[in-house]
Amino acid sequence: MTIDLLSLLFLLLSLALSLAIVVPLTGGLVRFRANYNPKGLRLDAEGGVQPHTGPVVSTFFGMLKRVYRIEGWAGLYKGLMPTLMATMVLTIFVVSAYKSTTLHHGSYNAPSAGPLGMLSYGIFMMMISLPSVIITYRAIITPHKLPYFKPIYSLRVLLTPTERRRPWLIYLTPGLLLAEILHIAYVVLILKTLRHVLLPALSKPGVPSKADFTPVRVGVYFTLCLFSTAVLTPLEVIATRLAIQRNHAAPEFNSVVQEAEGEGEEFAEYSDAEEDVIGLRNEDDPYLGMIDCARRIVAEEGYRALYRAWWLTLLGPLGGTFSG
Repeated sequence: MTIDLLSLLFLLLSLALSLAIVVPLTGGLVRFRANYNPKGLRLDAEGGVQPHTGPVVSTFFGMLKRVYRIEGWAGLYKGLMPTLMATMVLTIFVVSAYKSTTLHHGSYNAPSAGPLGMLSYGIFMMMISLPSVIITYRAIITPHKLPYFKPIYSLRVLLTPTERRRPWLIYLTPGLLLAEILHIAYVVLILKTLRHVLLPALSKPGVPSKADFTPVRVGVYFTLCLFSTAVLTPLEVIATRLAIQRNHAAPEFNSVVQEAEGEGEEFAEYSDAEEDVIGLRNEDDPYLGMIDCARRIVAEEGYRALYRAWWLTLLGPLGGTFSG
């Protein structure tokens, strides 16, 4: 009992420390990649020239400083509650699976599977977690105040009336599932497979020796990680833009046209500042899919917008080098 209590206390402390670090960083990353910063003038509905007046933030740390300046510490921890709930559910599931397997088999080992099995598992977990990701991202970028313990109120702010009536529509957000599946497929089928080929010692039990890492193999793998960053970062930026794009009611099953119902409600603003933390694209002119999103980002904001915080994406393949 004492050991279990100490283990639980250690788990809770680790979870609290992890959230204290991860939530602000995730919030800064989502805002940085979601910030709409067109490089030229655009025309309004009547054909008049409309200059862009949104914030221009060119670095990840610059976005963190901007969030703190406008919204303070509370702004840095927007999205904490959905992140906490999702993490707790996953932790309970993992702990339950660990205890169940230990009880019946005396030890616990993660099930081994081939590339297709891992791909199926990754897509399955993505489908389960996608609603939580969407809600978290929207909670981060919204300018409205979200009470920690009023989830119904928060969902009224974050979801459109159509999404609340038909919640499965969030899975039909144009291009979002495709971007997520391509990201998972690349990591599982290409990146992990090539890692097993180039650095096979990392996939075997035991501690690898220095002889297992030749300069040529390590250099080739690092080059592969850089190339993978060039592929994965645009997918992550596109997925962020599509995740925060709300679905509206429309005739002929077009879920992205602006709806008027329920949009006139007044919600308290998160900050009293006159300036917004980030600029958002007009919902009247949504992205129509993954390719359309990529094309419009390049045309309106330049190709560099697709590579915002690329170095954070690079940490993924490098950190995953030593995983199973």
